[in-house]
Amino acid sequence: MIKWRKSSRSEGSVNGSCVELAALVTAVGVRDSKNPQLGHFTLRRSQFGRLLRHVKSGELDGTWSGTV
Repeated sequence: MIKWRKSSRSEGSVNGSCVELAALVTAVGVRDSKNPQLGHFTLRRSQFGRLLRHVKSGELDGTWSGTV
């Protein structure tokens, strides 16, 4: 069974928007905490590390267009 974790900082987020993470054997699972039934996507640990660095640096602030 996969154990999903949500940030403790998500409680104060707008509309409860947050992602959940799961440590997989060789990767990290990412899913929408409000819609977990929609599934998840998987990033290699190195990809997740790069994504996290971009998020922490603020490079991705305000870049979401609302479409996939």
